[in-house]
Amino acid sequence: MNDATMRRTILLLAISVPLVSCSRQPNFDVVLRNGLVCDGTGSPCTSGGVGINGDKIAKIGDVSADRGRVDIDVRGQVVAPGFINMMSSHEGLFADGRGLSDLLQGVTLEIFGEGESMGPLTEDMRAEMMQQESDIKYDVTWHSLKEGLETLVAHGISPNIASFIGAATPRIYVLGRANRAPTPAELDRMREVTAKAMEDGALGVASDLMHQPGPYAKTDELVTLAEVAAKYKGIYISHMRSEGDHEMEAVDELIAIARRAHIPAEIYHFKVAGAKNWNHLPEVLARIEAARAQGLQITADMYNYPAGATGLNAAMPPWVQEGGLEEWRKRLQDPAIRKRVKQEMHSDKYDNEFLSPGSPDRILLIGFKSDKLKPLTGKTLAEVASMRHSTPEDTAMDLVVGDDSRVEAVYFDMSEDNIPKQVVLPWMSFCSDYWPEGVDGVFLKFGSHPRAFGNFARVFARYVRDEKLMTVPEAVRKMTSQTASNLGIATRGLLRPGYFADIAVFDPATIQDHATFENPRQFATGVSEVFVNGVEVVHDGVHTGAKPGRVVKRDRN
Repeated sequence: MNDATMRRTILLLAISVPLVSCSRQPNFDVVLRNGLVCDGTGSPCTSGGVGINGDKIAKIGDVSADRGRVDIDVRGQVVAPGFINMMSSHEGLFADGRGLSDLLQGVTLEIFGEGESMGPLTEDMRAEMMQQESDIKYDVTWHSLKEGLETLVAHGISPNIASFIGAATPRIYVLGRANRAPTPAELDRMREVTAKAMEDGALGVASDLMHQPGPYAKTDELVTLAEVAAKYKGIYISHMRSEGDHEMEAVDELIAIARRAHIPAEIYHFKVAGAKNWNHLPEVLARIEAARAQGLQITADMYNYPAGATGLNAAMPPWVQEGGLEEWRKRLQDPAIRKRVKQEMHSDKYDNEFLSPGSPDRILLIGFKSDKLKPLTGKTLAEVASMRHSTPEDTAMDLVVGDDSRVEAVYFDMSEDNIPKQVVLPWMSFCSDYWPEGVDGVFLKFGSHPRAFGNFARVFARYVRDEKLMTVPEAVRKMTSQTASNLGIATRGLLRPGYFADIAVFDPATIQDHATFENPRQFATGVSEVFVNGVEVVHDGVHTGAKPGRVVKRDRN
């Protein structure tokens, strides 16, 4: 080799070394490779991966030549948008901002606001909220809905959060918990309160027409608030007046509100409750399908268990609860009122959760405020009545008085056979109807419901893998893009460049719920990686300690 050739060889080597080095430099913050990408549209999963830069998705598809500062091989696993819990609550995140029961199922966005929301609040409402806190304690320092959500983010949370304004919140803000219609001036003020929350990013108006003071609102009042939300391209969502004996009338009311307010409407935790009503499911579905065929945007969400959970207030008539908890407790100590309540607990004048399960031994007590009564956790109302040599009706009233709370309970009033018929509906999405929880600390002071720990994993384990009622892509769509679209959130719910990097990675062959009614606090397994806003919050099935959660607002304006 002559000198000139040697010099050229040395020069080429000098150039090629940095070129090789540069070619292997990371071009993404994170790369997930060798996965099955389910983009959230419902289209078949495709082999490939995802590149993330900052808080956004930068690339979808073939990432074989790409490198990430964090590089994770997810071979054989599904890479999906993070799941959206259509109905959650904020209290559990104040106790533990990790939100583990949902996060370990791949949930990256929690939706709040059923009936009553975190704001806006008067001073009296703030005081009442704190007075009614049970084992989970936190200072209510905020007044507006926006401030409440931002306070929770500042507390430190792993998932993202968003909220409706509860339909009862402007009612309480303006006229308290009185059982009466607002005056025209009061209704105008309620409009203003609702509009301010919508301007702050609320997703819409959410009613709870079962728990006071929700039932006191007539249809016209709900239409008025829904019209305000419609101006901001929000939606109306409702825990309807009845999910049992009078469900058809309740569905008709929701459809009428949607039609009159020109607004999309969703049914919270859709079900047909009470054994005598279970065979009404086809009729209820036909009514919804007819409205959809007429062009109304009617959708629903559900949890995948045959029992609901609420308080013993659902077992008693709404009128006795007027004015709030303290007034309710006072009335329950009046013998004449107790006699009337006891009689009405056997009537169908309201959506009666005392009758719906069919027997007091199908009402499971799971949450007490009083240390004296906590040993009753896990017993049925029938068992406690027997222990006290009392009737179930009197026992329920005595427990509310003695515990200074509504007393949390599980009601077994749904048909297991109806659940798969609902799961497959193309307009059905999913919710836990529960706050995110942990398995230690303050959470051990009260009972729970398996839907808090297994609802989303159960869809894939039971209805996709075992019963083959849906494909993986379709189940992913229901939990992601469909929900985001219904809520008016434009930059989450899909795996697309420019969208926020909220991502769940799971093994469709092993994902499994483990929670039961006997032992509800068992985490689901099979979700290996979870990202929120581009930050890894779960790695190899273990929480990383990261809390990058943000407030998500409605994009549709």
